[in-house]
Amino acid sequence: MLINLFYWRQGNHQVDFVLEHKGKVIGLEIKSGYGQRASGIATFTQQCKPDKVLLIGNSGISWQEFLELEPLELFG
Repeated sequence: MLINLFYWRQGNHQVDFVLEHKGKVIGLEIKSGYGQRASGIATFTQQCKPDKVLLIGNSGISWQEFLELEPLELFG
């Protein structure tokens, strides 16, 4: 099981974590508060065409739920 971990940034836009496994790409954005902007996800999605993006935190899936996932489940 090899999952590559990256960080993506272009200008003022960023994605906290980018996971790559067997050619599939997933963007992960972590936000601690409600209503925080995740503009990096939109730009990343438009430019990199990931297979999936996840917002983790109060406005997305909870960090507790995310930490219970098996990493390879994200690619299934």
